[in-house]
Amino acid sequence: MKLLHTSDWHLGRMLYAKKERGEEQALFLQWLLDTIRENAVDALLIAGDIFDSTSPGNTSLKMYYDFLKQVRNCGCSHVVIAGGNHDSPSLLDAPKEVLSVLNVKVVGKACENIEDEVFVLTDENERSLAIVCAVPFLRERDISKYTEGETYSDRSKRIADCIRKHYEAVAAMAKNKQDEYGQDIPIIATGHLSVVGGKIIADDGVREIYIGGMECVESGIFPPEFDYVALGHYHIPSVISDSVRYCGSPIPMGFGEANQQKSVVMVDFENGNKTVTEIPIPVFQKLESIVGDKEVIFNRLQQLRESGESVWVEIIYDGNEIFADFAAWVAEQTADTKIEVLISRNKAYLDRVLMREDAVKSLEELNELDVFDQLLDEKDYPEEQKLELKDLYKEIINEMNESE
Repeated sequence: MKLLHTSDWHLGRMLYAKKERGEEQALFLQWLLDTIRENAVDALLIAGDIFDSTSPGNTSLKMYYDFLKQVRNCGCSHVVIAGGNHDSPSLLDAPKEVLSVLNVKVVGKACENIEDEVFVLTDENERSLAIVCAVPFLRERDISKYTEGETYSDRSKRIADCIRKHYEAVAAMAKNKQDEYGQDIPIIATGHLSVVGGKIIADDGVREIYIGGMECVESGIFPPEFDYVALGHYHIPSVISDSVRYCGSPIPMGFGEANQQKSVVMVDFENGNKTVTEIPIPVFQKLESIVGDKEVIFNRLQQLRESGESVWVEIIYDGNEIFADFAAWVAEQTADTKIEVLISRNKAYLDRVLMREDAVKSLEELNELDVFDQLLDEKDYPEEQKLELKDLYKEIINEMNESE
């Protein structure tokens, strides 16, 4: 049986609220259909964050449903979808009964009946191919209850323990089904969470998940019954262990990922053996970050002009000399080209301006956590209290991000 693992499509996402990504995402989905057909994939696993927000637009929804309609025409018998922290559980779950007719299994949020997260995939002759434990992003309210008076440390341990128990429960259910069928068919699980060992970089578009003050879990929470764990959430491909990995997002979510090779993961189970292969995804829209002094930036822009290719760029001037007319110079260098400058920063000039007492850093340079940190720095609170306030603030932000 051949399984393809993908995640973090983030349909509907814009690049820095400036550029639509719909064309890139449509090209990726067409490439994915071609890849499924060419590799005779039996099952597709999508490990969360199909959409970028809980209220996706009609274009994103149409892209999603059109893709699901076409998968079966590519020879893929099964699609299993687990919700992520960006997804609306109710939106994903609403059409699950209709989609099941197409052999598309959807789990938008943790199920009250654990068996509803465990699926036996079969071929056209009803022979068992695999057992999939479709575990979505586990929200605290779905797997645990708040205990009054507990410390932050106790709460984190409680949440981590509940996540571990959830995976143990689905693994036990899957093992029972494996014993029932009397075959050594593989058991596969999904997960959408932060696991220690996953790779992150600045500007990779990942929204940190804070559940009860807990940021990451150890890979040991996944029971040994799982032959493969398909993870989502981190956008950089990461091998946690031989059987646990992130496939990463299909397109770069920010300039921090501009030079990163994106991929999907194919897992081939045959005669008791497992082969894991990364399949590289083509670049559908080139992104590039240019950092340097005036000469470095000029030379690179000249090369891009001569190439004639479409490229979205971030330009950061970090030379020693003050470059007061930097923005005008960049506009002049990129006029009448296919180079589109989305971000330009004059670091030397900015540093000089920020030294003034009345300087205020642009909100474009800060995220919601940075703003709160700056506010705390202005207050003479005890350090322990600052840490407690930061934890509370992170939970509020996470609840806002998850709300529908």
